[in-house]
Amino acid sequence: MTETNSAGIPVRDLGNTGLKVSVVGFGGGHCVNPNIDERTTVRLIQMGIDSGMTFMDNAWEYAEGESERRMGIALEGRRDQVVLMTKVCARDGETAEKQLDDSLRRLRTDVIDVWQFHEVNYDNDPEWIFREEGAIVAALKAREAGKIRFIGYTGHKSPHILKRMLDQSFNWDTCQMPVNVLDAHYRSFQNELLPTLEQRGIGVIGMKSLGGGGQFVRDVGLTAAECRGYALSLPISTLVCGIQSEENLRQDLEIARNFVSLDSSGMKNLESRVRSVSTDGRHEWFKSTQIFDSQYHRDQHGFRSVT
Repeated sequence: MTETNSAGIPVRDLGNTGLKVSVVGFGGGHCVNPNIDERTTVRLIQMGIDSGMTFMDNAWEYAEGESERRMGIALEGRRDQVVLMTKVCARDGETAEKQLDDSLRRLRTDVIDVWQFHEVNYDNDPEWIFREEGAIVAALKAREAGKIRFIGYTGHKSPHILKRMLDQSFNWDTCQMPVNVLDAHYRSFQNELLPTLEQRGIGVIGMKSLGGGGQFVRDVGLTAAECRGYALSLPISTLVCGIQSEENLRQDLEIARNFVSLDSSGMKNLESRVRSVSTDGRHEWFKSTQIFDSQYHRDQHGFRSVT
């Protein structure tokens, strides 16, 4: 029997952390788009929490910190109802520690439940994070000090890079990565990485189930329910959803409440429908271009223009 929270939203274990998370999470990246004011962002987050969406996604660099700031306002009086995750961009320990302090202040909290290394998209990112005085040192110090509870990492470029994080001598708690039907055919995270994460009890946080910009619905001809349903049928803990309006929020909550896992035949049918347009990554822009790479990380690696 599917476990649900008091609002009727299915919940799953976040790996071996002992935490329960709603199967759909509130994405911090889209709710601060230029046409969305502070009041709207706060209202959407609070509506999500009150409706059972209890996993919160954010990052130090989203909208130059504005996303964390607004989420901090929204969490007043609701902090204990959510699992709060944010991400650190720095690769050196000193800067990572400063970014954590920024995040704690903006989010108005004493502790972040899950702190993840953001956008491990470049081949040398694992080396930078784990070098002497690298960002991993700051993470361990922060966990010991009680500022964070669990440590993970994210990436959307290629599974081989995220595999290098697994090769490190470290017990990861979470991994955030693209989970979608087109992924089955190109640089496939679900085929190359997901089985290992599941075996090791690492909580998988899915993202980009609609493509990151809605292109799977707009250009490929899938419905949001098909995209979300496929991703949720994989062994993931939660799926981050980009919320920009009450319509978006209601849609994703409804998909979660009515979710029935696809069987093998249903999964293969969807994969077959998109195969002809997915083997070259033309619609998974986050893998095949730098459009979805943050400016912070492009600068970090010396790439200043979007290509």
